[in-house]
Amino acid sequence: MEIRTLRYFAAVAREENMTRAAAQLHVSQPTLSKQMKALERELGHKLFVRHSFSIELTEEGRLLRERAEDLIGLADRIEADFLTLGDVTGGDLYLGLAESYQVGLLARQLKLLKQECPGLRYHVTSGDTEQVTEKLDRGLLDFAAIVEEPDGERFSRYETLPLPVADRWGVVLRHDDALAGKKAVTVDDLAGLPLFCSEQSWARDIPAWAGSRMGELQLEGTFRLPYNGAVFAREGLGYLLTFDRLVDTSPSSGLAFRPLEPALESRMYLIWRRQQAQSPMAERFLERLRASLADDDTLAPSTSLSVRPRSTSRTPRRS
Repeated sequence: MEIRTLRYFAAVAREENMTRAAAQLHVSQPTLSKQMKALERELGHKLFVRHSFSIELTEEGRLLRERAEDLIGLADRIEADFLTLGDVTGGDLYLGLAESYQVGLLARQLKLLKQECPGLRYHVTSGDTEQVTEKLDRGLLDFAAIVEEPDGERFSRYETLPLPVADRWGVVLRHDDALAGKKAVTVDDLAGLPLFCSEQSWARDIPAWAGSRMGELQLEGTFRLPYNGAVFAREGLGYLLTFDRLVDTSPSSGLAFRPLEPALESRMYLIWRRQQAQSPMAERFLERLRASLADDDTLAPSTSLSVRPRSTSRTPRRS
């Protein structure tokens, strides 16, 4: 199986039309059709259901599309890395980022690195821990930034760099809601109310805060993106549990943010695979980030992590 054939297949899957895909690939339609039939014979499975003016992927075709995208992405990375080995001013950097106010710290270092290396191209994927670590494990990312303490066997294959400032948890709610008149929100306030949260945080962070009273909290719906949850909160459908400063809660937004009481905070960690051969640009980014964390006293880590004591006692791994 050749990468070129997988590129052909990906184009057909994307266009859902053999003629349009052939035009995009600058090959004849009969040539492309012949390649796809040969691919089906090689794999021993039917990949397409052919209609008069379109094609539809079979279940096997959908599986191959997912795998093909990974392989094509990895092949593109290999080509780009080798093309830029001798280029000290350019290269590609692949990041998978959880949503956090601290992403601004990484963006600041990318901006400075871009000034030093005008040819830098960065590619950012957003997602929760499961999403970004999956791509990291498949070699599609250089680094992942996660908002989850990387301890235990699951994270033993990664190097870890903690980022310094913790994100503060709270509730995003309508500005005219009764709870908006409080300085902070407790379990008593939220018990029985419809709540929105990410699945990851509902399983890990919120139980650490609510403790034995977790059963009194009602999960109305889950959101991977806080912006979408904030839209639902604005409509009065529920209360969004999320970090401060992720969504607009200015006076004109119709929303307000109130911190949780007792305080709950989460740290962000940059992780990468142990013994992974980093590209020159990835090494340069990591060196710059480490230097900035060591030099900038204004980025001292938060110490108010009483809800999760292990966050303050664990010594992070460093390469």
